[in-house]
Amino acid sequence: MAQRQVVQVSTSRACYAVCVLGAEVFLDVHGSTPKGAASFEVHATSAVTVHVIHSPVTKPTNTSRWPLDPDIEVLVTIDVTSRTINDNKVKISYYGWEGNELTVAWLYLTCVDVSLDVDLSRSGRVRSKGKDKAKWTWGPDGQGAVLLVNCDKDSPGSVGTDGSHTDIRTSADLQDMSVMILRTEGPRSIFAEYQLVLHVPESDADKVRVFHVIRHDSHLQCIPALGPNKLSYVLDHISGVDNTFYIEGLSFPDADFSGLVSFSVSLLEVTHKYSPGTPIFTDTVVFRMAPWIMTPNTQQPLEVFVCSINKGINSNDVFLEGLQVLMRKANCKLTVCSEVESRSDRWIQDELEFGYVEAPHKTFPVVFDSPRNRGLRDFAFKKILGPDFGYVTREPPGKEVSSLDSFGNLDVSPPVTVRGKEYPFGRILIGSTLPWASGRRMSKVVRDFLYAQKVQAPIEVYSEWLSVGHVDEFLTFVPAFDRKGFRLLLASPNACYKLFKEKQKQGYGDATQFVGKNMERISIDELLADEELQNDNRHAQRCIDWNRDLLKQELGLNEQDIIDIPQLFVLKEARADALFPDMVNMLVLGRHLGIPKPFGPVIRGQCCLEEKVRSLLEPLGLSCTFIDDFFSYHALAGDVHCGTNVRRKPFAFKWWHMVP
Repeated sequence: MAQRQVVQVSTSRACYAVCVLGAEVFLDVHGSTPKGAASFEVHATSAVTVHVIHSPVTKPTNTSRWPLDPDIEVLVTIDVTSRTINDNKVKISYYGWEGNELTVAWLYLTCVDVSLDVDLSRSGRVRSKGKDKAKWTWGPDGQGAVLLVNCDKDSPGSVGTDGSHTDIRTSADLQDMSVMILRTEGPRSIFAEYQLVLHVPESDADKVRVFHVIRHDSHLQCIPALGPNKLSYVLDHISGVDNTFYIEGLSFPDADFSGLVSFSVSLLEVTHKYSPGTPIFTDTVVFRMAPWIMTPNTQQPLEVFVCSINKGINSNDVFLEGLQVLMRKANCKLTVCSEVESRSDRWIQDELEFGYVEAPHKTFPVVFDSPRNRGLRDFAFKKILGPDFGYVTREPPGKEVSSLDSFGNLDVSPPVTVRGKEYPFGRILIGSTLPWASGRRMSKVVRDFLYAQKVQAPIEVYSEWLSVGHVDEFLTFVPAFDRKGFRLLLASPNACYKLFKEKQKQGYGDATQFVGKNMERISIDELLADEELQNDNRHAQRCIDWNRDLLKQELGLNEQDIIDIPQLFVLKEARADALFPDMVNMLVLGRHLGIPKPFGPVIRGQCCLEEKVRSLLEPLGLSCTFIDDFFSYHALAGDVHCGTNVRRKPFAFKWWHMVP
């Protein structure tokens, strides 16, 4: 409920009060009622609007007098700022039962303007005034300001993110912050007698930091005003000049934080020097913290990251050569991390996920560092965090993690519409166990973080049937220039067996898998005769089909939106590994795909698996480049997607225009 300013009037002396432009002032006309009074009249100077609230709204004919009923209320508003003190007058006349005037009460009002203003319309500009500033609403017609978590590092020599510092160390840091302006107007001497206090609720104080920016000559002085352990800030020497504040976010939305924070300014009447003051007016604004947003394969690639591993039999030199061919086709920047930087950890997809944050005034990428913490554990913080490149992480208590905490187990669909509900940023996919089963799951702190961002409503799919347990082992998304703008690719043992049976019928049963690799070859005939392998793949197919039905339902897909990519799996201790390089575990760079070379049976000089995949994807306008990752990744239980990572262009659509 909004604060009500109540002013008592007196028939024994004139009363004086300060009010705020446009704000309602309730007059206590009952406290000074003279004996025998039955009615009253209210008259005021031209700038004052008088409202009498009475139920029923009736009064005697041909008179402006109102009965002195206990429930009657009088309120006034002023819509012109005072030029001088006490330039607005209100006269209350009291009348007896005979209609005679008994006495009058005089009230002198000084009207000032106090307004806390933010980018309410999300236009990138702070505009004065605005209605319902204390509400934040979603949608194209919504309103409310946006804060960025200040999680980049604009000062190269500093330690940690900018938000970890209690001061501002470079003017570039201000560009990441949102502006809030306190506007005041009125007779200067009034502000010497009253106090203005900026304040933040205790529950929000540790989520934000506010700086009061004051210009001295040509220099800006940034005074810490609000933040952790600092709930209020008294403004001295108010002289009608706008006061500018810069606000930085310190916390992303999470399980215990909705993302909403509020700030208020209160005009206080200080009756005693030791008194904390009594608020006569409060103006409140609300911000929402910008969410961290993932980008799907359909977004334009900007930069590909890969680790260089030069030592030993599992060197990835051959892989890098194939990757560079793909980079030239896709015309995309490639960043190769040295073995020293990665500490011989090649699984860069598992360590981090690229996303971004956006406000009307600023957008920058933010890397989400997984709790996996192997050789690459410091890479994102030490090598990626920098000017306009943010960093966030979540660590489970006790640092107990499983393979499912790696971010190869994290994906996001392209934008979809499901049963009439739009998801303009797609939906996050998290690999997990079956909903009713015990088993490995991504850490709760990571899942809580992803759910709390709201704009990419997560779906938990079943990946725990795999040894490594990552979603990128059995699904991916590729762009398409028809229908929904993409296809879901699913690994398919059924499609693989169908292909091999066709080739066997055509007389190619003796064609062998793994040609060119220094390992035992397996013919199509042998693969089809292996009953244990068939049982393994019946199980794998059932697991994939469970996900197929879930994804059709949760992403609004039908069979025409799904392409089955031939793949076989083998069970080891009840969990599955890819028998040959896992072709859905690919790198998607626009229309160019970097696909693990499967070394399938060669028929008429062509790998029949490659030929089949080309026939499925090239009609969509996609280009397939098969990359040899056999010993450098596949033999170590991963493939092309696991060994690469992509930073992509943010969405053009603004997240605050959606309705979660």
